[in-house]
Amino acid sequence: MSSHPPIQDLADRLARAQAATRAHEVDALLVSPGPDLRYLTGYDAIPLERLTCLVVPAEGEPSIVVPFLEKPAAQASPIGDLGLEVLTWGETDDPYGLVASLLPSRGRAALDNHMWAEKVLRLRDAMPGVDQLLAGQVLRELRVRKTPDEVEALRRAGAAIDRVHARVHEWLRPGRTEAEVGKDIADAILAEGHVTVDFVIVASGPNGASPHHEVSDRVIEAGDPVVVDIGGTMPDGYCSDETRTYSVGEPPAEFAEYYAVLLAAQQAACEHVRPGVSCESVDAAARQVIADAGYGEYFIHRTGHGIGLETHEEPYIVSGNTELLEPGMAFSIEPGIYLPGKHGARIEDIVVCGESSGERVNLRPRELVVL
Repeated sequence: MSSHPPIQDLADRLARAQAATRAHEVDALLVSPGPDLRYLTGYDAIPLERLTCLVVPAEGEPSIVVPFLEKPAAQASPIGDLGLEVLTWGETDDPYGLVASLLPSRGRAALDNHMWAEKVLRLRDAMPGVDQLLAGQVLRELRVRKTPDEVEALRRAGAAIDRVHARVHEWLRPGRTEAEVGKDIADAILAEGHVTVDFVIVASGPNGASPHHEVSDRVIEAGDPVVVDIGGTMPDGYCSDETRTYSVGEPPAEFAEYYAVLLAAQQAACEHVRPGVSCESVDAAARQVIADAGYGEYFIHRTGHGIGLETHEEPYIVSGNTELLEPGMAFSIEPGIYLPGKHGARIEDIVVCGESSGERVNLRPRELVVL
């Protein structure tokens, strides 16, 4: 992956992260390779056993600690244009002590949520007087509301995965295995502009009752409902995720009946999206339709998850999350109905909360596609 936001946008993110660090009364933000580092600096560093760590102090200039052999890669990334000081360490040096030297001997440091446990523990040993907390509470306010450029990136990702779903009819037919269909889909995800394939679910017949079934050697049969949930990452780092359910020939009558309920539930949840409503109320909008039709016990997961530089991030569309939607929040709406041992169905779109309503970035038909 090579593209990144303009340098001025990255500089603004760093400044806002530093302001958030102060607001949370934290002395420094420590960020290792992963989505938070990419968000703040555009540096898509390789996660290694060697420590790479961005240090954003509450006061003063941010810097990044990198292994000496990674210095050229760091400087070739936006790190160089941002003018961050690059502090290097050799193979026999102590990088954790180097990070500790940049912080007060006592205080609080926020570590990114995806930092490896071995690095968290070694930083704790190097800074015994510094309390550790999760950086998610510091960074979430930045990442949870997408900028117009980020929304446009999600639209591009949505259009790319739409193009893959538009071709599913080429591969999904009786006599082929889920794995064979999945391979064709994975190739198409890359051909349509993604740089990685993050997941491919082709769940036919009874496998459709397992929401996270991937692929198997099961041979697809005539009359099988098939759940196809696919996604990948685009060159700019933003993710796609879309589910459509297909039927290979005419489906069982029971399936057609509850698919109509599912379609109404997904529509109700999408129409509910607007600023000021709670995340849990979006979940309830879908769940109520399904429960009223008698299928409540078969909707076994939350209605959605946030999406951006990660396929799953905040906000989560689930009961108990009272957070209110704001313009720029992006998330999936994907109710499902799953009948164990028989079949299942799910419909998923990525939705962005706008100024007065939600915008779906996935535009493929949601009605049952009979192939």
